[in-house]
Amino acid sequence: MATSTYLSNPNVLFGAVDLSDQCTSVQLNQTIEALESTAFGGTARVYTAGLQANELTITMFASYAASESWITLSTLVGTQIASIIVSPAAPTVPGTYSATNPGFTLVGGYLETLPVMNASMGELATMDIVITGGVLTVDVT
Repeated sequence: MATSTYLSNPNVLFGAVDLSDQCTSVQLNQTIEALESTAFGGTARVYTAGLQANELTITMFASYAASESWITLSTLVGTQIASIIVSPAAPTVPGTYSATNPGFTLVGGYLETLPVMNASMGELATMDIVITGGVLTVDVT
């Protein structure tokens, strides 16, 4: 049985800003709400697809320098983010994805909260951000 594995090194783009070098963890969950469509006389519950309810969670280092994580994200709090693209690895040619390195684009996701500071003595400061909603598409071309 053939298996496919890869060493995790995701690429994370907020619009044109590459924050990959500041991320330590990315989890993207594709969710389509289940709507019950069971009719009278049915013998089992029946469901149909509803709206997308996607969620992207990113853990990144808290860096406050210009064009770094906190400055980039601070302007996005309380907004629908135009686009975020995550992929298993950086594409060889920017913007070109493939079946083995798809680009997952989340458009219109909402950033409700941005941790201002999360620090402990002697440790690298990190922040967990959660982006909810938005339309998820997959680019493999």
